[in-house]
Amino acid sequence: MKFRFIVSLLAFATVFGLSAKAQELPKLDASVSYSYFRANPATSGFSGFSLNGGSASASYNLRDWLSGVADFGGYSVGSANGVSVNNHMLTYLFGPRLTYRGYRRISPFGHVLVGGARAGSGVFATSNSHTAFATAFGVGVDWHVRDRWSIRPLQFDYLLTHLPEVTNGNNQTQNNLRVSTGIVFHFK
Repeated sequence: MKFRFIVSLLAFATVFGLSAKAQELPKLDASVSYSYFRANPATSGFSGFSLNGGSASASYNLRDWLSGVADFGGYSVGSANGVSVNNHMLTYLFGPRLTYRGYRRISPFGHVLVGGARAGSGVFATSNSHTAFATAFGVGVDWHVRDRWSIRPLQFDYLLTHLPEVTNGNNQTQNNLRVSTGIVFHFK
C-alpha cells in the first residue's frame, strides 16, 4: 500500500512538473531579421550576385520541440554582374520547425519551409516579374536574453527556387544561400 502511494505521488509530481514546464513555453514567437541573400542564377554567363534585405517570421509552438512557421522576406539588389539594376526578390515560406530546448540559454533549431518566390523589377511591377516554387532547408540558434525576447545570432538557409532563365524564359533551379540575424519576441 505504501509503495503504491509513493509511485502515485511520483507520477502526480511528474505530470504536474511537465504541465508547469509547458506553461512556460511561449505560444507565439515573432522574429525580425536582417538577411543577406546570395543568388546563384542558373543562366549561363551570369555569375552569382548578392541581395540585402530582411525577413519576418511567426512561429506557433505546438509542443516544446515542434512549431509551425510562416516566413516572409524581401531582398533587393543594386548591382548584378557589374550592371546597375533595380531588382527585388520576395519569398513567402511555410512549414514545420524542430527546436531543441534542453539548454538553458540557447535553443538550436532546424526547419523545412515550402512556398514561393517572386522576382522582378520595381516593387509592384507586373511586367518582368515571375513567381515560382521555393523551398528552404535551414538551421539556426536563438540565445535567450529575457523571458520576452531572444537574439537570433545566426540562421542559415539553403533556398531553392525555380525561377525562369533570363535568356529563354524556361524555369531553372537556382541554389541560393540566405544568412540572417535578428531579434525574436515571445508571446505567452
